Amino acid sequence: MAEILVIEDEDNIAVALDFLLTREGHRHDRMATGAGAVARIRETRPDLVLLDVMLPDVSGYQIVQDVRADPSLADVRVLMMTARGSVVERRKGLALGADGFIAKPFELSELRSEMARLLEKPC
Repeated sequence: MAEILVIEDEDNIAVALDFLLTREGHRHDRMATGAGAVARIRETRPDLVLLDVMLPDVSGYQIVQDVRADPSLADVRVLMMTARGSVVERRKGLALGADGFIAKPFELSELRSEMARLLEKPC
């Protein structure tokens, strides 16, 4: 069982993630905006962050960049999610330090396998 922080502003996607994470047996919490996300990650030290790119207040790109700038958060895995799943967006997310990148809408099986890959990854 992993501790997962979902940072997603779209309620319908958050509900689907809640269903999946509950069914998989993970503990999870959600933030609907990017404001305060890095502080929350420092505070809770989740095993995985499911991070939307387009958020109110602060972009997911800024959040992943700030997380990677903090050496004490090196073991936190970040899976970015975006409706703009272009190669350029993917490259940018990975270059800023995301561990994975998934385009929305995603198949639950695709998300499940990507989460499993990241949670098995050694620090």
